[in-house]
Amino acid sequence: RFLLSPIRRQSVVLGFLLGFGVFAVIQSVLMVVFVKYALGLHFASSILPVLLVMVLLAFVAVALGSLVSTFAENEFQVAQFIPIIIVPQIFLSGMIPIDLIPFGLGNLAYVSPVYYACDALDKLIIRGVGIVDILPQAAILFGFIVLLFVGNTLLLKSFRSI
Repeated sequence: RFLLSPIRRQSVVLGFLLGFGVFAVIQSVLMVVFVKYALGLHFASSILPVLLVMVLLAFVAVALGSLVSTFAENEFQVAQFIPIIIVPQIFLSGMIPIDLIPFGLGNLAYVSPVYYACDALDKLIIRGVGIVDILPQAAILFGFIVLLFVGNTLLLKSFRSI
């Protein structure tokens, strides 16, 4: 049992991320398709890179939610984390130019996954760049997924008994 515990933790985290990730991906794909075809928003580039960014962001969101839920004892405590974690990401997404955020707090955008997703979506939807031009942002989002997966695996050992 002792030798299998790290593998077991990784399996639990991976199962959680994939299980909820499937629903997040479906939701993301439906949202992009709805915006493109039902609302008629013109994409300056192909829809496939947009879907790639949204899928990566969906997995980041699930991994971040999993990390937050590791610290919480119940759903109410998870809800209390929302203003602390989600709301700042909205302000750091680039919607407000980060150089206008006072006291140098705009630099926190560089540790926010939403910043990189919004930057990539801006380049794809508005500027019409190709997938090669958003590879750095996609790689950073993938890095967030890996980092959060490792964090989930390590924290699951500390805060939960499996």
